[in-house]
Amino acid sequence: MSEDKRPILGISVGDPGGIGPEITVKALNVEDIYDHCRPLVVADHRVMEDVLGFSDFNLKLNPVQHVRDAIFKHGTIDVLDMNNMPRDCLRYKEVTPEQGRASFEYVAKVIELATDQEIDGTVTGPINKAAINAAGHHYAGHTEIYAALTDTRDYSMMLSHGNFRVTHVSTHVSLRQACDLVKKERVIRVIDLTYDALKNFSLSEPRIGVAGLNPHCGEEGMFGYEDDEEILPAVEHARKKGYDVEGPIPADTIFSKMKGGMYDAVVVMYHDQGHIPMKFFGFQYDQKTGQWGEMSGVNITLGLPIVRTSVDHGTAFGKAGEGRANPQSMIEAIKLGALLSRKRR
Repeated sequence: MSEDKRPILGISVGDPGGIGPEITVKALNVEDIYDHCRPLVVADHRVMEDVLGFSDFNLKLNPVQHVRDAIFKHGTIDVLDMNNMPRDCLRYKEVTPEQGRASFEYVAKVIELATDQEIDGTVTGPINKAAINAAGHHYAGHTEIYAALTDTRDYSMMLSHGNFRVTHVSTHVSLRQACDLVKKERVIRVIDLTYDALKNFSLSEPRIGVAGLNPHCGEEGMFGYEDDEEILPAVEHARKKGYDVEGPIPADTIFSKMKGGMYDAVVVMYHDQGHIPMKFFGFQYDQKTGQWGEMSGVNITLGLPIVRTSVDHGTAFGKAGEGRANPQSMIEAIKLGALLSRKRR
């Protein structure tokens, strides 16, 4: 039995044609990552070799077939070699079924390893939804893959940027469908998941705000009924359980209140209601340089039987294969994944 207390994290690199492999290499070049965890990259070793070929890092690869064969030392990247991405099929900046299939297999493998308790947690790089669907895997994204492969019914996406956190009642559905999914029981469940997550972040008395769906929270039914008939009863239910929760609160003010320290997290009703303020604060584009000076934030799937954190951005095909991708979100995802994995032990 190993005496090493650092959690083992399986890192699926995402679509080989995107920036996922590159930001993984850049993150693992940061020495203190190894103080937090024992990282194991799940990929084809040839993809990682290609990244090292256009990078300036003095790193080596250690392709392995089993977790027990990894050495977990800075300077060497342990790669659980899936052997599923021939170099002549590697196409940076392109959506291809081959790369979609490979990226899905990376995700499925880290889920399998975590479920079998060979690793302590999982971290995911960005996949391309069109690519995985072209490969025959019909999922809307990582969250849905994890839910299906772990047989999880009640789950939610949380985005975290420092003390700015949002959790979602719905995510990858049309806006029209999202409105129909705002139901009391679902809002209650997401409040519960948010509360439990905040406790795991060592917040002893979490404060939660719940966003309204309609302008002005419906204005007493003038602009919609969901706020009064679905969201408010859910908030009242949570209060009866002793939660410090307020809502519904108009979405045009609630995020400013959280930024000012009023809440530890906000429950949002649909994808863009949460993603827009999160990326406004976490992503900073510099027009002079044409570069993203900051690209931070972490995606966490709540309600799963295993730990899953992820970068909060896409494959960024436009800069893939060029060596200029920003690894900040991956670094944060790894560190948070390590923290959550330790708490689950």
